[in-house]
Amino acid sequence: MEFTTDSQLSVQAQYLVMMLERLSADSYWAHQASGVRGALLRSLEAFERSGQKTEENRITGLVALGYQILEQAAKEIPETDQKGAHK
Repeated sequence: MEFTTDSQLSVQAQYLVMMLERLSADSYWAHQASGVRGALLRSLEAFERSGQKTEENRITGLVALGYQILEQAAKEIPETDQKGAHK
């Protein structure tokens, strides 16, 4: 995943934090998401303070991991038919 500006990276990371918060607490992936969310928030804060490239690289890696978690969590969502009933 490549970002052209620090602002894009920050916005994407903040959006991901919001999406990870929405995972069902009953999901195995919610626990994983909690750790990534916390790490993202800490890294965003550190990056805003220092602007160091190492923090930017860390955030980029965490964003990729966060999307992997969302993808895995989505696989656990049961399919529904057009009427909303589970298949």
